[in-house]
Amino acid sequence: MSFSSDDFAKALEQHNYEFQTGQLVRGKAYSYESDGAFVDIGGKSAAFLPTEEASLRRVTDLSQIIPLGEERQFLIIREQDADGQVTLSVRQLELRQLWVKFSEMQENNETVQVRVSGVNKGGVTVDARGLRGFIPRSHLIDRENLEGLIGKAFTTSFIEVNSTTKKLVLSQRLATQAASLSQVAIGTLVNGKVSGIKPFGVFVDFDGATGLLHINQISKNYVASLGELFQVGQPIRALVTDVDEVKRRISLSTKVLENYPGEILENMAAVMSEAESRAQKLHEAPSQAAKVPKPKAPVSETAAPEAIAPENSAPPAPIPEAIPPSPSALKAPDSPE
Repeated sequence: MSFSSDDFAKALEQHNYEFQTGQLVRGKAYSYESDGAFVDIGGKSAAFLPTEEASLRRVTDLSQIIPLGEERQFLIIREQDADGQVTLSVRQLELRQLWVKFSEMQENNETVQVRVSGVNKGGVTVDARGLRGFIPRSHLIDRENLEGLIGKAFTTSFIEVNSTTKKLVLSQRLATQAASLSQVAIGTLVNGKVSGIKPFGVFVDFDGATGLLHINQISKNYVASLGELFQVGQPIRALVTDVDEVKRRISLSTKVLENYPGEILENMAAVMSEAESRAQKLHEAPSQAAKVPKPKAPVSETAAPEAIAPENSAPPAPIPEAIPPSPSALKAPDSPE
């Protein structure tokens, strides 16, 4: 019994070739056009892959990205037209997979290389493997010359990965801190600058890391006003008293450098200029051996210090006293513990 062309057409009509937007299909490209490629996905008509949808990256030679006859997966981004042709995308599929990958990387505290592509008043935009991301100014190492960062590449950590809102927020500072934390040893003296002032203490940037100088660790005497004692950008030297891997926090102290209670409030310049010799004496003096933290091996390289607290965040729990206060220390009745 012969099988005519009409019979073949009727057989095609009985087969369900309904394709929907968002559906994953497999197919093979079989010919190139000036603006894309025709792909056989087993439908009545060939599907079409526009050149701009062939990859997350800029395509100059489609044959290098989509070789003829090579089967691969595509995502349908436009349903069948009057001729039964659907529009495909590899780019949208890669974007979907990239959001999943970045979510996994965030959970595993991994970093990603990015390149700065633009500047706005809040920070910089970046290209993260073809996905557009954002780094707030407060999470950049160089916050002053943003225009000068365009075209530069650096390593970042993830702050927010949200495929629903298409929001990718990254941090250069956290990535740098994570790398630097492995070099931070308890009991060492650090040279830094005040990067933030909060009611509970000041944040100090040093060697790519950020430590917290809690208000209880500034002086053996009561500190009435941090704003009168510190300003952002001010150079400061402090002793590392704790590196908390659980809270991811580096704790600092300047009160251990005082020769008498309240000295740093009266003559901070002297304490800072003599900080190195004072720290050395503290480590060497037998009477201070039990009081001053001795240098320890750096913490695990996988640990990362805590991000700088936002303006409206609640202050962290008070840091335990690293050095017991002097019996003669003056203390106001309502001083914080």
